[in-house]
Amino acid sequence: MLTRRAFAVSLAGTGASVLAGRAGAANFRAIPQRPSARVIVDNDFAGDPDGLVALAHQLLTPKTRTVLITSSALNPKLTDPAIAGKTAAAGKDIAEELMRQAGLVAPPPVFAGTEDLGNSKAPASKAALAIVAEAMRDDPVPLYFTCGGPLTNLAAALRIEPRIAQRMTVVWIGGGSYPNGNWEYNLATDVAAVQEVVERSAVPLWQIPQAAYRQMQASVAELGDQLRPISPFGAWLYDRFTTPPAFINVGGSWPLGDSPTVLLTAISPESSTFVDRTARRINADGTYGAEIAGRTVRVYETLDARLTFADFYALMRQHAQGH
Repeated sequence: MLTRRAFAVSLAGTGASVLAGRAGAANFRAIPQRPSARVIVDNDFAGDPDGLVALAHQLLTPKTRTVLITSSALNPKLTDPAIAGKTAAAGKDIAEELMRQAGLVAPPPVFAGTEDLGNSKAPASKAALAIVAEAMRDDPVPLYFTCGGPLTNLAAALRIEPRIAQRMTVVWIGGGSYPNGNWEYNLATDVAAVQEVVERSAVPLWQIPQAAYRQMQASVAELGDQLRPISPFGAWLYDRFTTPPAFINVGGSWPLGDSPTVLLTAISPESSTFVDRTARRINADGTYGAEIAGRTVRVYETLDARLTFADFYALMRQHAQGH
């Protein structure tokens, strides 16, 4: 199986209503939908392309309004030294390129986070400051912070303004399986940030741990058959999967592990299952420690991959047709 974060940086409110129109698009009566949530999309976009699929999906859905995109750094221990210190900035660039490829006419702002992972004394990044500004802005539509990478940018924002914990819900892809936990990329990349969010804040947290996000498998054949031919934008997304590092032996599927962020914020959480657990302290090795009295975490155990990918491909086809 291809593991998460195998890619390095060698890969070179909005919603459907802000897409550039396509000439000759067929007219049809649409089922009425309006945004029911604002979303800040945070991810290490310079890593595995599953984060780009999730970003495209979030931007296309009419059920959420993407108000901000923030980019986090890759784990320097698992990154080519030649590109170390530039991965958050590279992620910002590729997120902006995705929106150009999609033809967004009013794209949300994109800011890069710190490259200094695990340093609570690092200067406030533009990403952290933008998260605070959006969270403190008055808006009747509820705010979700979705994260498919390390929690670095959120932890920094909470240090700047702790009150944002009461003004958003966090949906995070990361952590090992319960009850014991284990090494997992997103957690291991910035353990201190996870500790800050889980142990020292009261922000509502929905966690999708490793055993759950690995359920989101798309076959290699499916990506070539379903995604690539949809449109030039689909072909661009597909191409992000075609240059894995030489040491990776791609199997029959690719885990699109960041897509649950869209499932839970924009489609439906009802066909997935979760358990509200007492939060546990985070050990340096990624295992879970003692329980934290009064702190709970919603932990998703099963996810509806069929619903997620059917919605994604349908929105991509509608986008190609100008709907």
